[in-house]
Amino acid sequence: MPSLDSSRGRFKFADRHIAVFAHLLEKETPPAELHHSLGELQQIGLVGAEGELSPLLMEFLTTLARPLVMIQAEVTGQHGTLVHGVVVGQDAVYSHDAWPGDEESEYVPIEPKTLVWELARKVKLRRGEQDEQAFAGVTEITTTMGALDAVFAALESGESDDLDAAKATAVSALAAASDLADPELTALVDLTLSLDATWRVTTAWGDERAQAAGESVRSIAVWDCGPHGHWLRVQPEEPVQEGQVGPESTLRLVRSSAGEVWDKLADLLPDKAELVGTGASA
Repeated sequence: MPSLDSSRGRFKFADRHIAVFAHLLEKETPPAELHHSLGELQQIGLVGAEGELSPLLMEFLTTLARPLVMIQAEVTGQHGTLVHGVVVGQDAVYSHDAWPGDEESEYVPIEPKTLVWELARKVKLRRGEQDEQAFAGVTEITTTMGALDAVFAALESGESDDLDAAKATAVSALAAASDLADPELTALVDLTLSLDATWRVTTAWGDERAQAAGESVRSIAVWDCGPHGHWLRVQPEEPVQEGQVGPESTLRLVRSSAGEVWDKLADLLPDKAELVGTGASA
C-alpha cells in the first residue's frame, strides 16, 4: 500500500505506482493491470477521481520525469538483492531505499551536497580496522568467475554447520577449480565466508546515445567483507552488461579502504561540463 508523510515530503511507492504516474503525466488512462494501483493512490488522496495529480507530488514527479543524473545501488546480502537509488533533478534530489520483503521503496528529498554521504549510507560504508594478519600480505586476488562459483557451490552443499569443515571443503573446491595457491587461495575463501554484502553503484546521465556508448555511465563494484574490509572487484570491469560474464571471465579483487571507496563514490558523479557534453542540462 502506498503512503505519504507530508510533513517531510516523503513517500512510499512500489514500481507499479510509479508506472501509474507515468501514464497520468502523459494524460493517458493506466491499463487494466494498473487499476488496482491507481485505486490505492486515489485512496490516500494523491490522485483524484479524474486522474488529477496532487500538488504534493509535483516536485517529486518532475524530478523523476526529467532527471539529470540517475544513480542505482544494487546491494546483495543475506536477504537477496535490494535496489536503492538517487534521482538528481534540476531543482530537487530524491533518494529511495528498498526494504527486504517489502514491495514499496521509500522516497525522500535530500540536499544535493549530501549526495556522497547518501551513497555511502546505502552501501553501509564504514571506517574500521581490517584484520591485516589474516591475509599474510595479500592485496590482490586474480582467478575466474567459475572458480568463485565453485566456492559458493561447495559452501551451499555443505552438510555440516562447522565453520572449519565448511572452509576446508571450499578450499578443496577452489584448488580443484583454479590455479590459485596459498596465501591467495585461502584468502579468497576467507573473504567469501566473511562477506556481509556485495554491491554495485552505477551513475548514468545524458541522452540514450551517450549512455549506450558508455560516455555517460560509471560504475564500481565492491565486496564488503566485514572484518576483512572492502575489496574492489575491478574485473569483470563495470558496467557489466547482461550475458557479458561467464565462467571463464577473469575475477580480480583488490584490497581497498573506506577512504578510497568514498573517493571512488564521489568520482562516479559527473561535473557540469560532462552533463552538458552528453545531452543533459545542468
